[in-house]
Amino acid sequence: MTKEKAQARRENLQRLRAEQKRKQRRAALLMWGTGGLIIVVLVGLVGFYLIDQSRKTSLDAVTSVKYEAGQHVWNTVSYKETPPVGGEHNNYWQQCAIYDKPIHSEHAVHSLEHGAVWITYRPDLPKAQVDQLKEVAGSTGQQDYMLMSPFPNLPSPIVVSSWGHQLKLTDPADPKLGAFIKRYQNGPDTPEPGATCGGTDAITTTADQAPLPPEPTNQQQAPMETLSPSASPSQQQ
Repeated sequence: MTKEKAQARRENLQRLRAEQKRKQRRAALLMWGTGGLIIVVLVGLVGFYLIDQSRKTSLDAVTSVKYEAGQHVWNTVSYKETPPVGGEHNNYWQQCAIYDKPIHSEHAVHSLEHGAVWITYRPDLPKAQVDQLKEVAGSTGQQDYMLMSPFPNLPSPIVVSSWGHQLKLTDPADPKLGAFIKRYQNGPDTPEPGATCGGTDAITTTADQAPLPPEPTNQQQAPMETLSPSASPSQQQ
């Protein structure tokens, strides 16, 4: 009888140990399964975030056209785009700055040729949004190559342009605005990299303050293209 009890205890102990091992295996599988699920979820969330951020800053909506550079004229120019992104332009470029009134497109296009980005907005854009645009224009770290001005009859509340490139926007907080500036300000398509967007020959007036300058007489000289003091040695070659 004693042997039978001892045998029963051993068998019961073996069953308990086997059950404990099964529980441990189930717990391990559950832990690894839960951990794997968490990893999959995290990877999915990170991937979704990256895709979402990429979508928000995508420049697929940018329209691009090719224009020959160096077409200096003295007359008023009829441009295809609103605002223009290239083509014929005045011999004098616009001083890169923030303007509260419209400027002559012929001067602005010359600034684009030098590498500037031009932020234009409808004159009736709410002041709060205009202030947002001014903050963007003044915080890029490249204010020397930034133009901003109202522009009548825009196809969109906000339009940002560089030489040969343009993007229409509705919200000044749209991250595409910063992405456009980063890519196209003094970008690879700049016809005259290193040329200044300021200097003594730059126009500082708005369109209502002064007409386009007349063609100089024989005694007068047209403005000379000058390099920006901040131009790199490679730009000055």
